[in-house]
Amino acid sequence: MSFASDVKNELARTEPEKACCQLAEISGFFRVAGTATFFGGGRFGIIATTASPAIARHYKRLIKAYFGDSINMEIRVQETELFGRDRRYRLTVDHEGSGEEILRETGLLMVKKGQNYLTDGIYEGLIKTKCCKRSYLRGMFLGAGTVTDPKKSFHFEIACETEKLAKDLQRLVNSFVDLSCNISKRRNKYIVYIKKSAYVRDALALIGAHTSVLDFVDIVITKEAKVEAVRKTNCDTANVERTLDASEEQIEVINLLKKRGEYESMSPKLREIAELRLAYPEASLTQLGEMLDPPLKKSGVNNRIKRIFELARN
Repeated sequence: MSFASDVKNELARTEPEKACCQLAEISGFFRVAGTATFFGGGRFGIIATTASPAIARHYKRLIKAYFGDSINMEIRVQETELFGRDRRYRLTVDHEGSGEEILRETGLLMVKKGQNYLTDGIYEGLIKTKCCKRSYLRGMFLGAGTVTDPKKSFHFEIACETEKLAKDLQRLVNSFVDLSCNISKRRNKYIVYIKKSAYVRDALALIGAHTSVLDFVDIVITKEAKVEAVRKTNCDTANVERTLDASEEQIEVINLLKKRGEYESMSPKLREIAELRLAYPEASLTQLGEMLDPPLKKSGVNNRIKRIFELARN
């Protein structure tokens, strides 16, 4: 099972306690996954589809909890041949012969100049409080959202049918402190997306996927530890290479002094460090200093090496 499926299954077990939050989540789901339908005889309803049976059952419970048992709901399985077998769960909602009450309460149907019309964005009356904003966002994610496995990359998105809805969603997301999203167009849809790992983590926490957030954080920590280990390894390798290059040059200079017969005339301190360098070509200056008696700091060893180089140049 994918990380996105785990997140959605967790959210499908989340039940808002407040009636206002229940309505906000239902509205967010219907906005991206539902279609207002005219059944004839003055009857309106909503048909919503999802690929997850857990999500279908979740909204069946949630809609009955808010609108009551008089709601008529039916879940059917649709199968298409697109990309192989694609199973979709169809949730049909009707209310005592008329779905207008549901459409109006969820902000999908409004009246202007005495005429009904279907809205195209997010109804502000449903997201006045922070808890309702979170619930609305959760509904939209369950209806048309996905999140990438953090082992691969960091990406959270919700697909919108219109640019207006995408901009309304962007304002909703950006209304939360330290959270930001962008919009891009993909084929005929507008994608509201988040890519920064900290923002993806906060977005998951915001909609209530707390267990998934813990898994997300564990993966991020592991990835960062691996990156840091590689960086340190590369750094250590570079340091070793620099040490060996410098050691080779120092050994060449010492051998040159020996060839010229000047090695024995060096002071005992310089000969001592020169002999250690010849005996331990892979040692760093710090390690050479620790071998001396009394020990010498790296700067002191470096000064002695410089004096040996000066002798060779003279």
